[in-house]
Amino acid sequence: MKRIFDFVISLCMLVLLSVPIMITWMLVCMKLGSPAIFTQPRPGLNGKIFHVYKFRTMTNQRNEDGELLPDVERLTSFGKLLRKLSLDELPQLWNVLKGDMSFVGPRPLLVEYLPLYNERQARRHEVRPGITGWAQVNGRNAISWEQKFEYDVWYVENQSFWLDMKILFLTVKKVFISEGISQEGQATMEKFTGSK
Repeated sequence: MKRIFDFVISLCMLVLLSVPIMITWMLVCMKLGSPAIFTQPRPGLNGKIFHVYKFRTMTNQRNEDGELLPDVERLTSFGKLLRKLSLDELPQLWNVLKGDMSFVGPRPLLVEYLPLYNERQARRHEVRPGITGWAQVNGRNAISWEQKFEYDVWYVENQSFWLDMKILFLTVKKVFISEGISQEGQATMEKFTGSK
């Protein structure tokens, strides 16, 4: 039932939001350059790697050694607006349509984190990753990694259609009040280095 819901709603949203998606794509190209879509490998269901799609929110500025500058220095005011309104997440509707992701589930994190999870934290990969999730409506990037993973595993253990509907409703509310977008002093959140 969840997969059918994801497929039908993502298809409808891609059609209904095609104009806003195209406008956002053009604005990103104008303000941040091409390509407008940022792709990155992420682990999904059972740790299977897929490519997540997002609108770029950062420049490609590099230092004299050719290395990318820290995220906080490359994140522009336009990029911050995209994140605040969650418009950077719109291309993930394609991930949902393909079946890489769901609307609701633990957020897909970096592949490099896979060997750092303890046995309980790794349970977050027992379901498809989501555009939003229980951790996102309970603090998003303003909570610690340990809290985030506890929320993710709680979702895995308690998932239901009605819980998903509650999370989607709370997500809309969170977007409007722009809460927990980033950790203090970070563009998003500091890197996960493993739990003590």
